[in-house]
Amino acid sequence: MTRWFIALLFCTALSAFAQNQYDLLLRGGHVIDAKNGIDGVRDVAILGGKIAAVAEHIDPATAFKVVDVTGLYVTPGLIDIHVHVFASTGEPNSYAGDNGVYPDGFTFRVGVTTVADAGSSGWRNFEEFKTHIIDRSHTRVLAFLNIVGAGMRGAPYEDNLYDMEARSTAEMAQRHKGLIIGIKTAHYSGPEWTPVERAVEAGTMANIPVMVDFGTDWPQRPIEELLTKKLRPGDIYTHCYSGLRRELVNGHVNPGMIEGRQRGIIFDVGHGGGSFAWRIAVPAIQQGFLPDSISTDLHIGSMNSGMKDMLNLMSKFLALGLPLQTVIADSTWHPAREVHHEELGNLSPGAPADIAVLRLEHGTFGFTDMFGARLDGSQKLVCELTLRDGRVVWDLNGITRPDWKTLPPDYSATGDARWDAITPAHHGSH
Repeated sequence: MTRWFIALLFCTALSAFAQNQYDLLLRGGHVIDAKNGIDGVRDVAILGGKIAAVAEHIDPATAFKVVDVTGLYVTPGLIDIHVHVFASTGEPNSYAGDNGVYPDGFTFRVGVTTVADAGSSGWRNFEEFKTHIIDRSHTRVLAFLNIVGAGMRGAPYEDNLYDMEARSTAEMAQRHKGLIIGIKTAHYSGPEWTPVERAVEAGTMANIPVMVDFGTDWPQRPIEELLTKKLRPGDIYTHCYSGLRRELVNGHVNPGMIEGRQRGIIFDVGHGGGSFAWRIAVPAIQQGFLPDSISTDLHIGSMNSGMKDMLNLMSKFLALGLPLQTVIADSTWHPAREVHHEELGNLSPGAPADIAVLRLEHGTFGFTDMFGARLDGSQKLVCELTLRDGRVVWDLNGITRPDWKTLPPDYSATGDARWDAITPAHHGSH
């Protein structure tokens, strides 16, 4: 009798262990993971905020919570490396102020879990940005540090060559290694190379890439020289389909862009409110000049115009003929590599469980550029579910939730902190 009792206890313990092996299981979704070469139906298991397993079949009995995502695409959390989210200062007409947006209201609902602020702050005000925005956001916020010490506060600041200090900028970047992931130069209206040269100097000191918004186009400061001589391999040219700096010459991609790509320059979309035109993007892509990464340039001037949000922008590239797998890679693994955060943008076991669950809708959709010109498409991405560190932060149609009619009359929170960050009932182990 004693042996049978001990055996029963042992089997019960094994069963309990198996039932709690994973916190959350996403079943039956089509996984697209560029880093690991996965493009097919898989189950994804999560434990302790990390990816625990990705396999063709994972026993649902091993998970505390199971969500059926059949018919949906499961991807790493989207990474948007060009946003402006330094929104807390109250300064008017400033990207270190009122032109920025608070990230959490614009990210999770479109599957974005990581953003990189593109130079809103400089070394003089980065600590304020960190305290007010980065440290208080649920979205993972990284930053390109502006070469201008005062940050992106308008022409009087951004044209001030005397406030472009490479050493001070590099020292701040090194102080926040991993959080500051690059240097930004932007909006300079003069003909000098100084902003680019100081940015590259700071980037070299801190061993991080430079992102360039090339400002005003000057004949003595041509884009060809920027891309073939001034920038280093791994540096990023954003707004690559703007047409504002001769990205297209006589209907053809500027040879300097082609040579720059051969040198290892990265070309980023950076759509924004005024940096994406169909008359540039369509011929460039038809000629084979595809982006390396897709980014929004999110701010108050782009959020309600042609750009709208990350998924609307990704849907534009579907309309341009890019395969879904390429569009996902350009929004996950590729930007993760560009900013040297290769723990992100993939679903490898042990990686942070940042996940987007997307629906690909079919119909007739219109997409507009910075001038309001429309291109029609037949596919549009919608975010059904977003996980940040393994917990649900967005659930469009309640696919993780029980029907209210199945609950007790006095029901309250239906989630659990092991998998839910929206309405968790704080009981049991976390």
